[in-house]
Amino acid sequence: MQRRTQIVLRKGRDASLKRFHPWVFSGAIASVRGKVAEGDIVDVISSEGQFLGRGHWQEGSISVRILTFEDEAIDCNFWESRIARAFEARKRMPLLKDDSCPTNAYRLVHGEGDNLPGLIIDVYGNVAVIQAHSAGMFLQREEISAAIRTVLGKEIVAIYDKSEATAPFKAGLELRDGYLWRKEGLEDSQSRLVFENGHKFIVDWVRGQKTGFFLDQRDNRMLVGRYAQGRRVLNLFCYTGGFSIYALANGAVSVDSVDSSATAIEMLENNVAANFNEQIASRHKSYTEDAIDFMKNSPDGKYDLIIVDPPAFAKHRGAIDNALRAYKRLNASAIEKVAKSGIVFTFSCSQAVDRQSFALAVFSAAAQAGRKVRIIGRLTQPADHPVNIYHPEGEYLKGLVLYVE
Repeated sequence: MQRRTQIVLRKGRDASLKRFHPWVFSGAIASVRGKVAEGDIVDVISSEGQFLGRGHWQEGSISVRILTFEDEAIDCNFWESRIARAFEARKRMPLLKDDSCPTNAYRLVHGEGDNLPGLIIDVYGNVAVIQAHSAGMFLQREEISAAIRTVLGKEIVAIYDKSEATAPFKAGLELRDGYLWRKEGLEDSQSRLVFENGHKFIVDWVRGQKTGFFLDQRDNRMLVGRYAQGRRVLNLFCYTGGFSIYALANGAVSVDSVDSSATAIEMLENNVAANFNEQIASRHKSYTEDAIDFMKNSPDGKYDLIIVDPPAFAKHRGAIDNALRAYKRLNASAIEKVAKSGIVFTFSCSQAVDRQSFALAVFSAAAQAGRKVRIIGRLTQPADHPVNIYHPEGEYLKGLVLYVE
């Protein structure tokens, strides 16, 4: 087997790898034997020379993301095997089995949760969208694309790379979104009509955020639908209207959707039109406006159910304090404004903010609002966004359901 650059750990710093944690931090490294460039595949060894794992090298605090703890080649067979395992796991999940409420949009690979750190693959109908969050995954995107085609076969007609905004820009990579592969004769397209629990969504992977849609809120959208019947609903940071569609479909009296992005609001209105007749659609209003400003100008008690689902306020640990203040301010406003006996669904998708810190920010918000609040539900990400048990940091989505007297 080809000899690789070796990353030698300091004495006593191998315990986490022996427990299968997939990250090697820069502070644990004693030396580097050989030349290394960002994105290279390297071997990690203990101070005694024991092989510990093989992964991608990256500049920064996380220096190595482990792909395998076995002495195996990272070749086409490796990629096919890993993606095949991920696909098999999804086929065994209930989300793809219910023909009465079909779902054909799902996450095929969820980074560390599928033992492929730095890689996201989402499937929208018959199109796969890749996002590389590391230089190594970006450099191997062609091999990954070939493996997707082998594993999914005729189920896929196109593979789109959307790594421009996620791969490390300092690595000197030529970052430009575009198709890695398309079936011959396929018309140029940037969107698909997909189904989620029977609801229709137009997903635009070119203009949309992330890979085009927030698949991680699927289960939580269903729960909002159950609470929405007979209620006046406000959906803040609505994006393309996932929560709004579920609320309307389940008998909400009215739904107001707010987002600062005119593009998102346009896609939201297209989704409303795709799902409902004029009578139901008339219960919905959309607002291209800052969510905080909208809340300030809304009268108290106008809404019985408020959804607070902001973008990640903390993308790194240095931003945690500011993020927690933002969560407190936003949730205090929602708790103050919601009607008596109202419901607030509140979320954080910031990986750097842990579950306890987020709950404390919401507690502080409730105290500031001066209202009696009960937690009646704790929420997380769905099954196709698995958390590697050896990598608890992968549980990034946190949510609370609040009952406000």
